[in-house]
Amino acid sequence: MTHETLMKTVESLTSGSILLLGDFMLDRYIHGDIERISPEAPVPIMKALTRESRPGGAGSVAANIRALDARVTCLGVVGDDEAGSELCRKLSLAGANIDHLLSLPGRPTTVKERFVGLAQHRHGQQVLRVDHEDSSELPQAIGDQLLAELKKLLPKADILCLEDYGKGLLSDGLCRAAIDLAKKARKPVLVDPARTSDFSKYTGADLITPNRFEASLAAGSEIADPDSLSQAAEKLLAAGKFDAVVITLDREGAYLLQKGQPGSLIPTRPREVYDVTGAGDVVLAALAVGLASGCDLRRAVAFANVAGGLAVEKAGAATVSRQEILADLIAGQAGFSGKIRTAEQLAQELQPFRQNGQTIVFTNGCFDVLHMGHVSLLAQARAKGHVLIVGLNSDESIRANKGPGRPVCSEQQRAAVLAGLESVDYVVIFNDNEPIKLLDKLRPDILVKGEDCIERGVVGRELVEAYGGKVELVPMVPECSTTNIIQTILQKYSPEELND
Repeated sequence: MTHETLMKTVESLTSGSILLLGDFMLDRYIHGDIERISPEAPVPIMKALTRESRPGGAGSVAANIRALDARVTCLGVVGDDEAGSELCRKLSLAGANIDHLLSLPGRPTTVKERFVGLAQHRHGQQVLRVDHEDSSELPQAIGDQLLAELKKLLPKADILCLEDYGKGLLSDGLCRAAIDLAKKARKPVLVDPARTSDFSKYTGADLITPNRFEASLAAGSEIADPDSLSQAAEKLLAAGKFDAVVITLDREGAYLLQKGQPGSLIPTRPREVYDVTGAGDVVLAALAVGLASGCDLRRAVAFANVAGGLAVEKAGAATVSRQEILADLIAGQAGFSGKIRTAEQLAQELQPFRQNGQTIVFTNGCFDVLHMGHVSLLAQARAKGHVLIVGLNSDESIRANKGPGRPVCSEQQRAAVLAGLESVDYVVIFNDNEPIKLLDKLRPDILVKGEDCIERGVVGRELVEAYGGKVELVPMVPECSTTNIIQTILQKYSPEELND
């Protein structure tokens, strides 16, 4: 499926209405530094620095549905405790309807508490997870109350989603009754199953979305190659009387099998996997929103592939917005590979970031013979916002400014080195002596320059401040410049030595 087709899909998404029944949880993260091993036991000591919490489980699905601009009504239970109140606040702030989340005295809200340690203030790694939960089956009276609410809510829903984490809510009886009610109301049912060897309680659902491990477990056979994959999907489809099975396959994409049709692998582009937490939640949300908007299943799966891929590049149970998906698709178009762009390409590509409220930062220079001063400037600039663009003087403009002996490195070499830095998001080569035209086309929120510009003035300040942007100056590394490096080399080595 082409990028253009998927971009049209994202742009045409409507505000569908999703009814979400499942295990609502709170994910907590404690971040800190790990600097030594405990003298009491062979375990790391983590100094806690920051704490945060996010909706987890079905809560993560709800947050992602809202991030994709669809409506969601949450149906489930939370504890009558501080964690339940916090979870409800966060879901409400995200725009989810929480009027049908039942608060149960005596049953704790499920909380997953993750400790994420940093070695030498970087390289975050989860070192421990502590779960606070009661996963026993809910009392019959609560199940009956949820089904009564479900029956009232179904007429106004486009799709029913079941998010099962095995926390006691989606019992065999409740699942079957919920699916039966949805069928009678002619509402599609999408299921993200629990990690179990028996999918029978989901029988009759329209679509089930296990990951590779869950599908292997339920099918009773390891998925190791295309043949075993198709056999597992066929077994699940037949046993559960589903209309379709989507098996998510991490970096390989997803395998789709629909009743009466041959199975097919829907690929996704390779990504750096940072954290798989909540990836299944994102996929379920994207599938539901895509189908509620009228997409056919194959297109909805391709759309969900992109959303799930973006999710694994983030830490924890993160949300993925329409704007992020659109930006990713634009970046993946032919001619848009890597970080190097033309001004015209980048002007288009920045729109989703702007719509998502992200801060765009710009700095510029020759960056000839990259050194510590450059790296410091770029790191400080990147810290000012979400996206850093580096305007790079072309070889022609540098020769005009500095003479025929410069640059030492060609513009292609300089652009490639800059693109290799983690702090840099985009590189744009410009031919003018000054970046005024480039600034006018890209309109960054912040223009960053070194403090050495105080005396001579910041080129572009008037333009940036006129359209509402701002200029920020950052400290420079003393006596660190390309000119000084070149002079040191010439003084230290003879022409003969330099030619060796």
